[in-house]
Amino acid sequence: MDFSRDFIALACDKGVLRFGSFVTKAGRNSPYFFNAGLFNDGTSFRELCGFYARAIMAAGVPCDMLFGPAYKGIPLVAGVAIRLAESGVNMPFAFNRKEAKDHGEGGTLVGAPLAGRVLILDDVISAGTSVRESVEMIRATGAEPAGVVIALDRMERGKCVQSAVQEVRETYNMPVIAVATLDDLIGYLGDSPQLAANLDAVRAYRDTYGIATQA
Repeated sequence: MDFSRDFIALACDKGVLRFGSFVTKAGRNSPYFFNAGLFNDGTSFRELCGFYARAIMAAGVPCDMLFGPAYKGIPLVAGVAIRLAESGVNMPFAFNRKEAKDHGEGGTLVGAPLAGRVLILDDVISAGTSVRESVEMIRATGAEPAGVVIALDRMERGKCVQSAVQEVRETYNMPVIAVATLDDLIGYLGDSPQLAANLDAVRAYRDTYGIATQA
């Protein structure tokens, strides 16, 4: 999709997506590094949220509201709700806080009450811990998790043959929507003269650690 390539271009320009030699949490030597926290100014963050909104609308997953897990999901869910509203899709949203309050409204949830089909927004899925906690919170209220939207799917095997994204799909029987995937990144590198020098390393990393198929 065009917006996937536009998103990768933005991530490269902003330094969110960098190339070199990076050690992942799993101890793998990766030729690229993605840090969505570097969308840290008004212009780039507005664009990021716009890409999420476009991915949500393109996927057409039935949902009634948005949920952002603390902490990265908090500004994300608010920003994406605004960008969806600008496109004529007005959706309620909520997020959680890590520490429960014992005064005011109390509890750990802030925003609209969790109800109906709830779409979870996060930056990436690595171990899937954030998704599991979000699913538990949503189900505890009687609502239904409708899916997860992330910025980048690394399409990389976890401890088994599946990627973290595939494990989430299978475990919770719900879609995972990515603004862009590793395949999109490789396609972008192939068309970018200034970044093409990184193409072989990224392809080799995919050959070593990539999933067999994108299910």
